[in-house]
Amino acid sequence: MQYIYRKYGRDRAALTAAVTTYRPRSALREAGKALGVDPAIVERVAKQHHWFDSRADLLQRFAEAGLDPDAPLNQQWAAFAAQLLGYPRHLSQHSGGFVISRGKLTRLVPVQNAKMVDRSIIQWDKDDIEALGILKIDVLALGMLSMVRRALDMISEKRGETFELQDIPAEDKATYDMLCDGDSMGVFQVESRAQMSMLPRLRPQCFYDLVIEVAIVRPGPVQGGMVHPFLRRRQGLEPVTFPSEGMEKALARTLGVPIFQEQVMQVAMLAAGFSAGEADQLRRAMAAWKRKGGLEPYVTGRRYGANAGSA
Repeated sequence: MQYIYRKYGRDRAALTAAVTTYRPRSALREAGKALGVDPAIVERVAKQHHWFDSRADLLQRFAEAGLDPDAPLNQQWAAFAAQLLGYPRHLSQHSGGFVISRGKLTRLVPVQNAKMVDRSIIQWDKDDIEALGILKIDVLALGMLSMVRRALDMISEKRGETFELQDIPAEDKATYDMLCDGDSMGVFQVESRAQMSMLPRLRPQCFYDLVIEVAIVRPGPVQGGMVHPFLRRRQGLEPVTFPSEGMEKALARTLGVPIFQEQVMQVAMLAAGFSAGEADQLRRAMAAWKRKGGLEPYVTGRRYGANAGSA
């Protein structure tokens, strides 16, 4: 990232902002503090909530925390917290979304100094930038990339000859055996507890299996109930079926279970007659529905487009 700042200058390059909004836990903590609720109780209730909880879940979590959801104070607390959900809390820095301009960036967007030395951030987030038609470039700033480079250098030194990424065997059985045992500590993308737990269940045997492994341990597939059906089909406990021939083309590689966003778009085009642009709008709406809503038109049904007659 600093290379980009040095090459283009801070007057022509800056990171986009990320607007951090109130989620259930932070909303409950702020509302509880304002109402003078005992901090220990606030923390107990907040810990019962999940980041993906909706307004309707608030009072249910009060009961799970051992509190009376019908008590006036708790009703008021939940109401205040519900009103805070989705509102901006503070402005932070996007992990790697750069905007680079030909002239001074301040002529296009508002810019401020970041907390980190020698960095600037734009006061608008990626959605604002997209709405204005300004190009944002995502720059990967992963420490693991440096670790991979160091590992290759160490192998080259030990072997006495240059060893590069392309020299790594594409499908190494010993590596997959290790992953099937959940032995992935320090392995990029599959080192979390959730991934280590999933590996012995999914038992990857090829690179595409790893692609599915990384994608399936995500909020979307988990909340959408896609994980268990996929595992049952993969283990032969459930037959692999498809609603139609078109669906088979879209979902064959994931055994009839939609896991990737691109598959959701394909299903929308096949099942509801969406155009490619409309399917992409659905994808965006699904990604942001917890923060912004906007899924109602898709839930109630939209039958139009090239395949509307067969939708």
